[in-house]
Amino acid sequence: MPSFPIVDAHVHLYDPSAITFAWMKGIAHLNKPHLPHHYDERSHPAIVDGIVFLEVDAANDEHVDEALWVSELANSESRIQAMVASAPLERGPAAVESDVATIAKLPLARGIRRLIQPYVDQPGWCLQPDFVAAVQMLPDYDLSFDICIYHPQMADAIELVRQCPNVRFMLDHIGKPGIKDGIREPWWSQMRELAALPNVTCKISGVVTEADREGWTYDHVAPYVAHAIECFGFDRVVFSGDWPVVELASNLVDWIGVVDRVTEGASQEDLRKLYRDNAIRFYRM
Repeated sequence: MPSFPIVDAHVHLYDPSAITFAWMKGIAHLNKPHLPHHYDERSHPAIVDGIVFLEVDAANDEHVDEALWVSELANSESRIQAMVASAPLERGPAAVESDVATIAKLPLARGIRRLIQPYVDQPGWCLQPDFVAAVQMLPDYDLSFDICIYHPQMADAIELVRQCPNVRFMLDHIGKPGIKDGIREPWWSQMRELAALPNVTCKISGVVTEADREGWTYDHVAPYVAHAIECFGFDRVVFSGDWPVVELASNLVDWIGVVDRVTEGASQEDLRKLYRDNAIRFYRM
């Protein structure tokens, strides 16, 4: 456990009675309120003094409503210091710019995420001209883009970044490698290729969910985490818990333990970059 307060750069806070999340209907552990006091219970004894809210894939065009809901929640929870909201960028700038502009006016808005992972069976989905043009528009509103993919989509993600050199990108969950099946290539090489692009930062987030959720071990997960840190270096990695999704395979405290063990021997300066400083800088907290 770090000896200093940490920033968790990927937290999902939500209430299904306020915003609709159709995708979690059949997942009992997730399909219930997950609010700051629940996070406190599950993160103890870690000291977390900053949180980045990540959109939760709201249904039925409720993405702006979700951003407004989180903004209201932040009025009573000072640790929420940045927000990455959702917007249907695949509709193109003409259709989505109004929503992006509305979100950008919110005090905590720092980025946009549109999930790419649901389209893993549609190669090139995130390279559609409308999607690319909408991502290219984000710097006009001082917003970054969080990339959330499965590992077979890495080549598309790399090309998206290349087509958007002025956008600041955050790779979520180290690109969700195939840990459960022991797959390394081409993800292993593609991480180096992505890290060579200077406008990308990488979240070291709760990827135990990509392993065998019932039987994962440290040795299954650690090589992938270590490789991500090696590729991006301590200047471009941020710690993230992916709570509460992480609890489908582990818990937040044990995930911190995995990252602690992987980074054993790192300097206090580098650990502070990983656990707080880089997130504060990237998300302007």
